[in-house]
Amino acid sequence: MTLMGLDLAWHSEKNPSAAAVGSLNGGVLSLEGVEPALFGLQDIVTFIAGQPSLTGIAIDAPLIIENQTGQRECEKQLSRDYGSRKASCHTSNTTLYPAAASVALSLALQEKGFEHLALTQWQIECYPHPAMIECFELPERLLYKKGDVAARKAGQRALANLIAQLASSRVLAFEIPESFSHILSEDYIESLSGQVLKRNEDALDAIFCLYIAGLYQIQAPGMTYGCDQQGYIWVPQVPCISWSPPSLNKCLKC
Repeated sequence: MTLMGLDLAWHSEKNPSAAAVGSLNGGVLSLEGVEPALFGLQDIVTFIAGQPSLTGIAIDAPLIIENQTGQRECEKQLSRDYGSRKASCHTSNTTLYPAAASVALSLALQEKGFEHLALTQWQIECYPHPAMIECFELPERLLYKKGDVAARKAGQRALANLIAQLASSRVLAFEIPESFSHILSEDYIESLSGQVLKRNEDALDAIFCLYIAGLYQIQAPGMTYGCDQQGYIWVPQVPCISWSPPSLNKCLKC
């Protein structure tokens, strides 16, 4: 089956979004495509439509926003668990985002049969920072998005190294073909600057969102913060490099 990870830009008409596509066969997820620069909702919908056997998609963006002010309940819940580890949520509400592209995308996906938190054809909202903390057993958020260029490169190298280690995961092995290996290359990352460095960051995010999609599809242990009426975020709860016995999926309702 085909799965997708989407790192959706906050202002997707002006800033590029990145998508990663892969196939899941047994206990192995294989990366098959990366598009690091999709501009606007129409480009994203067209790209998704070009994946005819798509089963599920994990999206890093708020898919359901019903609150006029403040944070969504799922954002408050997740921030209580991960705030001390520097992985709190951004704030989403209809005042800040009166016509959020992420909500429009989610509704378009629903029209095509992708239901929230479903088991057959599905879409889920994810948040890479806490997911990385859980999958890689990190003490806190991995810093690869902020700071000076040297700090961002160091963070990208660290994330790329962790993603590469998923090739031998006993939870879900992740194959990265040679044609995409440069995205994880320390030398390649070190050579980047400006917008090209940012696009590699987006590609890494999309690739990890694809891995989250794979974990959701195999029904790996996870926590659902919130609900599919007021907004939710699904966070895997399983170490993927050093394996440990799974626990039950949990859910914190609105």
